Amino acid sequence: MMERYLRGIAGTFILLSLSLAYFVHPAWLWFTAFVGLNLLQSAFSNWCPMMWILKKCGVK
Repeated sequence: MMERYLRGIAGTFILLSLSLAYFVHPAWLWFTAFVGLNLLQSAFSNWCPMMWILKKCGVK
């Protein structure tokens, strides 16, 4: 269940930041890069800040 939430949140953040970059300001692409880098580092370290937040919220 946790991984499902994580993928949904990451996808939402990426689509939201791409939309903001297109409609508001291109600097929002830095947020897209931040999400992507967090996903990449979590593949190697098996630790993701969003998983920590979800655990604190009671997601199993």
